[in-house]
Amino acid sequence: MAKVKYYYDSDTLSYRKIVHKKGKKIKIFLMSIFGMLLSGFLLLIIYLNIPYIVSPKEKALKRELVNMELQFELLNKKMGQAQKVLSELEERDNSIYRVYFEANPISEEQRKAGFGGINRYKNLEGFDNSNLIINTSKKIDILTKQIVVQSKSLDEIAILAEEKEKLLKAIPTIQPVKNEDLTRMASGYGYRSDPFTKARKFHKGMDFTAPRGTPVYATGNGVVKRADRRSSGYGRHIRIDHGFGYVSLYAHLYKYAVKKGQKVKRGDLIGFVGSTGRSQAPHLHYEIIKDKKNLNPINFYYGDLSSEEFAELLKVAGQENQSLD
Repeated sequence: MAKVKYYYDSDTLSYRKIVHKKGKKIKIFLMSIFGMLLSGFLLLIIYLNIPYIVSPKEKALKRELVNMELQFELLNKKMGQAQKVLSELEERDNSIYRVYFEANPISEEQRKAGFGGINRYKNLEGFDNSNLIINTSKKIDILTKQIVVQSKSLDEIAILAEEKEKLLKAIPTIQPVKNEDLTRMASGYGYRSDPFTKARKFHKGMDFTAPRGTPVYATGNGVVKRADRRSSGYGRHIRIDHGFGYVSLYAHLYKYAVKKGQKVKRGDLIGFVGSTGRSQAPHLHYEIIKDKKNLNPINFYYGDLSSEEFAELLKVAGQENQSLD
């Protein structure tokens, strides 16, 4: 029940009931609504025209965003520098390293191939700095792939270099008998007169004349494959397996200084000159075999001869004379 209100009437000196008119109530209500709307509008105008108030947290986030953009720019510059250095390394790798070790160069398409298929950067889309982040991510991914390709290439080069070093140490490259110990270089590689039949016969190696007991040296690194006299005509002989298809043979020895299975290095003493087997006089018969085919040893003496000594050896080896075995 509504509360009844009264007012004091001084004319009649009595209290009268306050009676509200309906029109007046509506007027007051409408004026209240208008007043609220006007106040809201004025507050909106004031809000839009006063400076934006930034909280300390928002200031800190804004600073972090500016710093992030700066760091991304610096990162892109550093990636550009790294890309330049990597490109120079790739050029040297293709034109020097891989050429030297006889390896096929890596194609440009293989080195700089992109990433196909689905959009791998979709999760980075929809942000204010999406383009910056996506471009940087792409550069990092491409650079990473190029580094992986180059790293694998260098691993391959390292293996090739190790194999090349082993090969250079293994190839027979010195005379098996020292120049100062030689009486003479008796016979070379090729067709020669057989000392026993006098028939023209192919001589598979070179004969070095030296006194009995003259030291004989391994001409390259390897493993002694044979040290016996169970081969027709060679007498006491040694065969060294150098790997890479190379084998060297030292025949007509007086005695051995190594045994089968022993590892030797270039320049190691392996035996002594003799005249065992099918031999006319003390000398060393020396052969080089590559992939089961005999080669001319004259093409391998670059390890210990001067140009003058090699020229003289070449001259003598070229003469078609009589061999000693």
